[in-house]
Amino acid sequence: MLSAKIEALLNNQVTKEYYSSNLYRAMSSWFSAHDLQGFAKWYYIQAEEEYAHAKIIYNYILQAGGRAIIEAIDQPPAEWTDGLEILEKTLEHEQYVTSLIYDIVSAAQEEKDFKTSQFFAWFVDEQREEEDNAATNLGRYKLMAADGKGLYLLDAELGTRVYNPPALLTTMEA
Repeated sequence: MLSAKIEALLNNQVTKEYYSSNLYRAMSSWFSAHDLQGFAKWYYIQAEEEYAHAKIIYNYILQAGGRAIIEAIDQPPAEWTDGLEILEKTLEHEQYVTSLIYDIVSAAQEEKDFKTSQFFAWFVDEQREEEDNAATNLGRYKLMAADGKGLYLLDAELGTRVYNPPALLTTMEA
């Protein structure tokens, strides 16, 4: 059984993951409107990943004997100055999500909720990957975007991304 504190943190995280999904869909739409279809695809797939994260946590709450409550999801921004701003905001957002994951793990450890702490080890690893991807994309954009050919090549490469649902999702469907 989850404590009230852990359950509240988990429900908040579900909401934050849904927000992340909506944020990345908005970013995908912005890139699409600016004829950068590779970036648009990359962000659309990122939105799918965040949606999967929300479902994984939602299912965990239920399986751990808690009650999943969907909270109001804030509307993400729809406009940015340029692609650089989006990539910078992406890194900032992923660092913020990492801090939320760390808060959950820390609270679970304080309460000796080993199952939640262990379950969130996957999310700690996932956030390392998310931050690395965001930092890499940002660095490469800064390096290549000033040159139209470089931006074209980066856009084409990002467009090769393929969505692979997390294995954890397929084992947790409620």
